[in-house]
Amino acid sequence: MKVLLEIAVDSIAGAKIAVSAGADRIELCSALSEGGLTPSLGNMRAAASLGIPVFAMIRPRGGDFFYSQAETRIMRDDITAAVDAGLSGFVFGALRRDLALDSDLLADLMEHTGNLPATLHRAFDFVSDQSMALEQASALGFRRILTSGQAVSAEIGQARLAELAAQAKGKIAVLPGAGIRAHNVATILSVTGVEEIHAACRLRAATDARMTSFGFSDPGGPSQTDGTAVRNLRRAIDLATVESQKVTA
Repeated sequence: MKVLLEIAVDSIAGAKIAVSAGADRIELCSALSEGGLTPSLGNMRAAASLGIPVFAMIRPRGGDFFYSQAETRIMRDDITAAVDAGLSGFVFGALRRDLALDSDLLADLMEHTGNLPATLHRAFDFVSDQSMALEQASALGFRRILTSGQAVSAEIGQARLAELAAQAKGKIAVLPGAGIRAHNVATILSVTGVEEIHAACRLRAATDARMTSFGFSDPGGPSQTDGTAVRNLRRAIDLATVESQKVTA
């Protein structure tokens, strides 16, 4: 069994790096510094020819996951744009004020996906009842849930991730994400038993002081996809899979 590796990127350059380093699927975003927003139509069209599945993040703004009717219309249009661009799937989520999934809004969005697969993103980590939300996500037709187990990282939340994976078996995939790197992925795989991993693998690039002073660059320094980190993560996943198969043989 090969564990699938999904890499989140916010540029075509980053997507190409991720593909060359061993990614099996791309989550295409803009503004990963804000947790990922909807990519531009141009980026979606460019990513459609990468040769592996590319899922578009559908998130119209940063901040919370409570969306107005106007924002819902934008999300519908962005899903349609991603379908037209030739992408393979979507990543989105929405909550009600009582911290339950906004099932009505999500069902509306699912109707626009053209039966392409959709991932419920980490809005799931803010619901008040994850067990109930998992069942709702499955009933809505989501293929997987991206989650850190309601912790700041998947490593910290791995016990909860294991519980969710057990509940989800045969219904929907659990996709751990947040802080996963080569040094901790084997433990996360062993504890949770999942078959997919999500990571961003970013590093800080050199800062252009003039661009920063004019407000065109993050003062903390821009970040970019780290091909070495992706490659090391891919290698660690494959090694962990081989070791697991030896134990169960």
